[in-house]
Amino acid sequence: MVVFPIFAGSLIFFLPQKGNRIIRWYTICICILELLLTTYAFCYHFQSDDPLIQLVEDYKWIDFFDFHWRLGIDGLSIGPILLTGFITTLATLAAWPVTRDSRLFHFLMLAMYSGQIGSFSSRDLLLFFIMWELELIPVYLLLAMWGGKKRLYSATKFILYTAGGSVFLLMGVLGVALYGSNEPTLNFETSVNQSYPVVLEIIFYIGFFIAFAVKLPIIPLHTWLPDTHGEAHYSTCMLLAGILLKMGAYGLIRINMELLPHAHSIFSPWLMIIGTIQIIYAASTSLGQRNLKKRIAYSSVSHMGFIIIGISSLTDTGLNGALLQIISHGFIGAALFFLAGTTYDRIRLVYLDEMGGIAIPMPKMFTMFSSFSMASLALPGMSGFVAELIVFFGIITGQKYLLIPKLLITFVMAIGMILTPIYSLSMSRQMFYGYKLFNAPKDSFFDSGPRELFLSISIFLPVIGIGIYPDFVLSLAVDKVEVIVSNFFYR
Repeated sequence: MVVFPIFAGSLIFFLPQKGNRIIRWYTICICILELLLTTYAFCYHFQSDDPLIQLVEDYKWIDFFDFHWRLGIDGLSIGPILLTGFITTLATLAAWPVTRDSRLFHFLMLAMYSGQIGSFSSRDLLLFFIMWELELIPVYLLLAMWGGKKRLYSATKFILYTAGGSVFLLMGVLGVALYGSNEPTLNFETSVNQSYPVVLEIIFYIGFFIAFAVKLPIIPLHTWLPDTHGEAHYSTCMLLAGILLKMGAYGLIRINMELLPHAHSIFSPWLMIIGTIQIIYAASTSLGQRNLKKRIAYSSVSHMGFIIIGISSLTDTGLNGALLQIISHGFIGAALFFLAGTTYDRIRLVYLDEMGGIAIPMPKMFTMFSSFSMASLALPGMSGFVAELIVFFGIITGQKYLLIPKLLITFVMAIGMILTPIYSLSMSRQMFYGYKLFNAPKDSFFDSGPRELFLSISIFLPVIGIGIYPDFVLSLAVDKVEVIVSNFFYR
């Protein structure tokens, strides 16, 4: 499953030079095949009530320092893996209009696919690091070659931030591998049962935390995100918002919570404060953005605050809420960026104050954008609402914090949830209402075609589905979450 997309992607360069159609269909078929493989493995070979690692694959790779090709999935990684397959397949469909160097473009999409699935399923620390790095180069090239006017600036900023974070990740991986045994061990299962001196554990924790804080992103390490989103092609934005940010959250849960529970319980009150500040800060900054994509990017940063709070609540409920928010925001963020990109393709405007009155010439686009804006502001019946509600319950029912801090944090989060509708609805108002573009010649605008409708509906159905029946996602990870959280109370 991990090697297939990048191997099949490398065959793109041997396809005949007859236009882009063959390349597009080939890439979409590879993505669909991979998604079907993943779904088949999940349906027939995965027991969701077993918190242990399943579908394990273990081959010795380098004898010298016990480096294995070791993969396996559990309840924590199956959700993000299925999300990756779904969003990547739709992102390749969204990249239909890309005609320049389309071989390289589609190969990079498939290389990212491999890196993402590898990151979510590796059970070896060094392999996790290699898969994490495999992600960076494709994103850099997709940004630098198919981005907007400031693409080189934002691509350089992206690579500096993320490569800087990766240095800390590598230091953490090597530190954990070399500690406490005569020969280095990179095996995840061995490292989980290892106990460290508190000071050393805190140092490891900070190293890993910086690496994941860049990717998630956590303020003040978030400034690469709005620039990157503002310049990237919208299919790249879908992968960035849908999957890349979730790798940071996954790393926080998988490594910082599972491997280093003592340090996590020391840092969790601070994480809680950072998450709360992030919700308010990013929501109020989003309101001041003129650029449509940057406004959506800041709303992503704001929603990541709920994941941080869920992770730091140290309760089953809070962590389940964080995992549900990871999946939910993966769908909603990807859809909003896709619609922002297709709108730009039609009206060639990026700034909100230049738009207005698009609702009448483009009613389908208006309906879809409004629906996803509602999902983003956590309308009851949609996935965002359930996720944020569960995070709220997680904080209130947590044993670790006193009542007054819990009430304060809940109150500030509630303010953040009030700010979200303000920027979402003002974005819709500036784009779709008014008369600015209403008086323009009608022929210059055409509404969304079947491809855009299909894409939007494909993302909208899971958003509604999870909102009505969240247990489908929650049941995947519930046993694993209990195991992780029990570490904090029984060690």
